[in-house]
Amino acid sequence: MNYKTYDILRLLRGGGCIMDTNILLESGTNELEVLEFTLGDNHYGINVAKIREILQYMPVTPVPNTHPSVEGIFMPRDTMITVINLKNCLNLPQTDEKGLFIITNFNKLNVAFHVDQVIGIHRVSWENIIKPDETLTGEHGSTATGVIKMDDRLIVILDFEAIVASISPQTGLRVNDIDEMEARDRSDATILIAEDSALLSKLITECLKKSGYTNLIVEENGQEAWDVIEAMQAKGDITKHLDCIITDIEMPLMDGHRLTKLVKSDAELRDIPVIIFSSLVNEEMRKKGEQLGADAQLTKPEIGKLVEAIDKLIDKA
Repeated sequence: MNYKTYDILRLLRGGGCIMDTNILLESGTNELEVLEFTLGDNHYGINVAKIREILQYMPVTPVPNTHPSVEGIFMPRDTMITVINLKNCLNLPQTDEKGLFIITNFNKLNVAFHVDQVIGIHRVSWENIIKPDETLTGEHGSTATGVIKMDDRLIVILDFEAIVASISPQTGLRVNDIDEMEARDRSDATILIAEDSALLSKLITECLKKSGYTNLIVEENGQEAWDVIEAMQAKGDITKHLDCIITDIEMPLMDGHRLTKLVKSDAELRDIPVIIFSSLVNEEMRKKGEQLGADAQLTKPEIGKLVEAIDKLIDKA
């Protein structure tokens, strides 16, 4: 299902918020809606679940000594929002086009991204999103989380969390939160992790090991995690071999909501704690997670709270 440009522009003229257009997806369908936008001749995408609003360009106030990609700040509706020049982040040529602001909310941050044009919204399955291969992923990961082939063009889904973290590292995982949890032994608990970001997967793994959880199974997406679960099931009583599942939401092939639904819909699996650990845990997404049966939901920076949640759920079980 596509939502054409005039529908988006109608929202812009009315100052409408995309989150109020009643096109949000049912929980656990393994689908997402991607807003397609352009920077020059290039086409990019962002998960609609991250978007609060789209506004026509308006002047911003520069702030001294900020990152080169930060254009400045502005205050629509009495809320101060930082504006990021997305072309600068991606090393694309600058133009004089005024463009639009895509105002986002993730990791409890409100950030506006300056883009050229909005093309429309596409509903797609995570199964049809192509994961970038190793040639596009450097030591610190890639700014692309997936690619969609749409008619005669490719739409690159950007990793907006990584972009913001590269500008402001303190918005990333707060690894210092677990310093007081060192020197514990929680190796008797087996934890399955589904996380598609190589960098975040590495950081989460290091933090959990630091807090005593050394028996970890790490997979790149929900489908791979589900394959592990099914293999464990085939061997017998899975509850004796798996103590907790931690999953991101946005992942190629199978997202975290679909994985949660599969686990909590299975009589043999439903008692295994599932923790959703994602930048997308806002009010709307939290309701979806609750409907699916998630035992805890935390935003990405809160690594200390993640460990606390694991402790509580495993000890309770």
